[in-house]
Amino acid sequence: MKSVAFHNLGCKVNGYEMDYMQQILQEKGYRVVPFDEKADIYIVNTCTVTNIADRKSRQLLHRAKKMNPASVVVAVGCYVQAGGEDTLKDASIDLAIGNNKKKDLIPILEEFLSNKEKAEHKEQEEAKENKTLQGRTIIEIGHTDEYETMVLHRTAEHTRAFIKVQDGCNQFCSYCIIPYVRGRIRSRKIEDILDEVRRLSRNGYKEVVLTGIHLSSYGMKSGNDFTMSKLLWLIQCLQQEEGIERIRLGSLEPRIITEEFVKGLFECSKICPHFHLSLQSGCDEVLERMNRKYSTKEYYEKVCILRKYFDEPAITTDVIVGFPGEAWEDFEKTKEFLQKVGFYEMHIFKYSKRKGTPAAVMDKQISEGEKALRSNTLLELEKKMSQAYRKMYLHKQAEVLFEEERRINGRNYQIGHTREYIRAAYETEENLSGQIRKGMLTDFLMSDILLFQPQIH
Repeated sequence: MKSVAFHNLGCKVNGYEMDYMQQILQEKGYRVVPFDEKADIYIVNTCTVTNIADRKSRQLLHRAKKMNPASVVVAVGCYVQAGGEDTLKDASIDLAIGNNKKKDLIPILEEFLSNKEKAEHKEQEEAKENKTLQGRTIIEIGHTDEYETMVLHRTAEHTRAFIKVQDGCNQFCSYCIIPYVRGRIRSRKIEDILDEVRRLSRNGYKEVVLTGIHLSSYGMKSGNDFTMSKLLWLIQCLQQEEGIERIRLGSLEPRIITEEFVKGLFECSKICPHFHLSLQSGCDEVLERMNRKYSTKEYYEKVCILRKYFDEPAITTDVIVGFPGEAWEDFEKTKEFLQKVGFYEMHIFKYSKRKGTPAAVMDKQISEGEKALRSNTLLELEKKMSQAYRKMYLHKQAEVLFEEERRINGRNYQIGHTREYIRAAYETEENLSGQIRKGMLTDFLMSDILLFQPQIH
């Protein structure tokens, strides 16, 4: 049977879909090898969220073809969905598969392979058509309401399982291409989710992480009325599942945070007090140009609701610096707001111009040098705030799910995460992977890892 190598770029949803593609090919008998080895087939699950992501996607596709010119290089996902005709001209790509077609990887791949010898003798235009099996492997994603059903038995991570429950986005932020390459919101059936969670639980997973392109839209048919979201109901259903001890949430839309929603979360004992509320800017004028549909005042109110119910929850976020028209005063407002909120972790991104989005043609584009300066400033702030949050948990009780063994300074440690997603280390020769232990966080082992001492039973 042919060998196949995988490489994934981008978000947790991409990661889930890559796990599924690898799973079904293995079940079919394909032999999986590392990406840097010679393979018969290379599959790159691409990303297009930024220009850098586009470039990385192209580089990996070219690298694959260079490693084995006779191989079949398969470009999958957002990059090919967004790139259109220009992407199909790339000689390193043999087969292109768009979003909502990943579930059909095996029949698509096998049809392509059966036609490959004939395709080699066709003219260039015909060969380009063969890259999409005459246009059948990339659909008009904006017009589908079909959820692309996939079911995992295992994931790349051995202790926590990422569960994709939703796809698509209706927000149309002015900088973002994702609604165009992922389509409108659509949700997975609750029965499919519960079946997958039960299967993963039987395989030893203790924690599930709910993820989606716009997770807060779970269960919604259209629009932006998040009182219609069924995400809380989904969490309440998962709360009843035996074997699963933790439920962690992916990125949340700030507008879903209400007293009713958070009270419902608090009543679910398995929910992890770790909430990622995407912010993007701490300046109202910039938020408006971004089409983010909330103000900093409203965002802060949401943070206060979370802290009203949960004791020192981990609140994390995303921030874009250098958005078109962001004056230095706007950046200073953002910095002040970030300090006011006091995040545990922040993912800092330099604005990346995406062709086809409103922001790409806005006036007053910021230079790359200025973006780098602002990014570095916030990265330093993030480091300080993250350290302060971890320090706050010293000498407090914690619960750690152990995930891996790691040797640090000549000593063996078991490494895991608390419910707040603080990395913790316990010095032991025992393999604790997949086990949950309660104990105390006692000191810093490294700047981003706290020492953990389990309770003695």
